[in-house]
Amino acid sequence: MSVIPLSQPDITEKEIAAVVEVLRSGRLSIGAKQSRFEEMLADRSGRRQGVAVSSGTCGLHLIMLALGIGPGDEVITTPFSFIASSNCILYVGAKPVFVDIDPVSLNMDPDKVEAAITPKTKAILAVDVFGNPMHMDRYEQIARKHEIPLIEDCCEGLGGSYKGRAVGSFGRVGIFGFYPNKQITTGEGGCIVTDDDHLAELCRSMRNQGRSMLTTTSDGSGKTNAEVALTRAGSWLQHERLGFNYRLSEIAAALGIAQLERLDEMLVMRREVAEEYVGRLMDCEDLILPNPPDNNPQAFKTMSWFVFVVRLNDRYGHIERDRIIQGLHRHEVGAANYFPCIHLQPFYREKFGYKKGDYPIAESVSNRTIALPFYNRLDRTSIELVVQTLKVMIQREQLLKRD
Repeated sequence: MSVIPLSQPDITEKEIAAVVEVLRSGRLSIGAKQSRFEEMLADRSGRRQGVAVSSGTCGLHLIMLALGIGPGDEVITTPFSFIASSNCILYVGAKPVFVDIDPVSLNMDPDKVEAAITPKTKAILAVDVFGNPMHMDRYEQIARKHEIPLIEDCCEGLGGSYKGRAVGSFGRVGIFGFYPNKQITTGEGGCIVTDDDHLAELCRSMRNQGRSMLTTTSDGSGKTNAEVALTRAGSWLQHERLGFNYRLSEIAAALGIAQLERLDEMLVMRREVAEEYVGRLMDCEDLILPNPPDNNPQAFKTMSWFVFVVRLNDRYGHIERDRIIQGLHRHEVGAANYFPCIHLQPFYREKFGYKKGDYPIAESVSNRTIALPFYNRLDRTSIELVVQTLKVMIQREQLLKRD
């Protein structure tokens, strides 16, 4: 393990106490903590409904099903993302249609999104890559014009905003993820957010083994929705549709509530780490630093920082980048190549025949990215060690080029 890890969750006594409280309560699943967590996330994203699930990937799968996407359908999405954003399309038998990215935001080029729409297109799945929500308003306009849903994969952007709107509020539905490297964590987990009441109820049913949608409706007794479901005669063993066990436990929800209550302070800490990196790396001509949305300095403060990913300039390729990452590892500094292009993953190449050169901007970016250690409590001394080690590794590559 690196002395300076790539990421690290921020767990305090508050979170530990919240989890212990649930353990002592005897209610470990389908309870009030889940409902409260959903309400908080819906409120944070400016939505009416939240549906907590066991991972962001599970949430994307349910969204595909709830929107009726299936075999023969196409969903436009990005090749530059974590692979779950396109795998979920394959889960329902549909086809991901990739479009190349904008080299500034690293999100899909909106003009290429519109050009890719065909009669088979059933949705646009846009990702807030590294927490950057740039172009989400454009995608929304395109989706509305063509009368197809926009799905906002905001798993990397909780707490951010764009043009005065909360991340998660764009399009028909959004999905957050809470893996331990995210802004907040539930260990594993996710949450669907939407203003579409029917879609939310359908996702609640499918996450809970396809039980009746009535199981999420309160009877006015003051009991939680889950408690109402358990007391309705026969409802617990009635399954109206194919469903899954995608529930989020009360333990995870309690952890998430405690984390959400600290979200604003954690976002400030993450922004301060990002600002520290920028200040120490801005003189390095070999690096392209992360850009705020629309190159607006004020947007730097409203973006929710998921990771800090730098990019070598175009004098370098993936061989040099990989050696630099290996050098950082030798000096016990965490680093990674976020993200390898999805279309060049072995399974996608074999299934769809993708090849190098299909999406040149995404590939060029992917070959030169380096994710640096990034987490709330990364101190200045550690940042300085990361920066100096990175600069030494880059200087080493310059010397190798001369030879």
